[in-house]
Amino acid sequence: MLNRRAVLTGAASLALTLSACGQNKEGSSTGGSGGGGTVGIAMPTRASERWLLDGKSLVEGLKAREFKSELVYGDDDPKAQVAQIGKLIDQGVEALIIAAIDNKSLNSVLQRAAEAGIAVIAYDRLILGTKNVDYYISFDNEMVGRMQAHHIIEKLGLEDGEDGPFNIELFAGSPDDNNTKFFYEGSMALLEPYLESKQLIVPSGQTGLGKITTLRWDGPTAQKRMADLLDEFYATKQLDAVLSPYDGISRGILAALNADGYDTAAKPLPIVTGQDAELPSVKSIIAGDQSQTVFKDVRNLADAACTMIDDILNDRNPSVDDTVTYKNGVKPVPARLLQPTSIDKSNYEILAREEYFTEDELK
Repeated sequence: MLNRRAVLTGAASLALTLSACGQNKEGSSTGGSGGGGTVGIAMPTRASERWLLDGKSLVEGLKAREFKSELVYGDDDPKAQVAQIGKLIDQGVEALIIAAIDNKSLNSVLQRAAEAGIAVIAYDRLILGTKNVDYYISFDNEMVGRMQAHHIIEKLGLEDGEDGPFNIELFAGSPDDNNTKFFYEGSMALLEPYLESKQLIVPSGQTGLGKITTLRWDGPTAQKRMADLLDEFYATKQLDAVLSPYDGISRGILAALNADGYDTAAKPLPIVTGQDAELPSVKSIIAGDQSQTVFKDVRNLADAACTMIDDILNDRNPSVDDTVTYKNGVKPVPARLLQPTSIDKSNYEILAREEYFTEDELK
């Protein structure tokens, strides 16, 4: 196998290039019959529709470029994902696209990949604690958090002089996903001034990242935490806003709120943010329940990953946007970053215009 490491350590250009990139149903698939080599794709879960779309987009895009692919899903089991990646290495893939379940669990298996000369792209989740990750491709994750926080600030009228105080609770993503930190930091950069001025109050006092994470981004886990918060801190208070980092978590939060008697004239639902524009949450936004989500067109993310693979396997330097910010504890990983879009009831039609969903699906 051709060792790509000399190419991967070269300087990356800053130009933006995109190409065409989709999924399989069973969790493992081979596509295309060209001579471009085989790419292993390790996705974290089939429980979220976005990861199914990522897998599909990657498989179809690589096939269009005459690369074969092997797609596997770890189903939220870090040990299973490590074993799957090891099997892909044994099968002789020339590159790996990995969305890690546990971003600190891959050191040993990626050492094997490096010894075999296999290029590694961290897909949407930065892999930590290893020198053997070559590129990181994602959205601007701090911007995601800023969009969520800005929506809360705007809807509460804080920029327009509303003093409050308003009650807010904070939720964050999985503690083993590096993106969780970036979403949180982006949100808090905008929310902290209002927390300091007491225009926003967190009755639970749970504001530090270590207090508000949600393991595996799990909706039922978020639902239980929200129910516990309501029981303990809101017997005589009204909740005005919930910072939620992901649609699945948002749906869990809304389930707890509805069970507690919210969504009435006397007790309206608080503002609830989200991320990933999952169809159930978009429909919830249209219905006036969830307030906002952040649209990250994963088809474009897959496009960019396919471009990167094509460059790597053809001995070209991939395009990157940032070579210093995304430090994984061992080195800064060159990053390619895409821009997200905030979606609420006023502009959800964007999703139909971009053909992410059909108009019938949004009804």
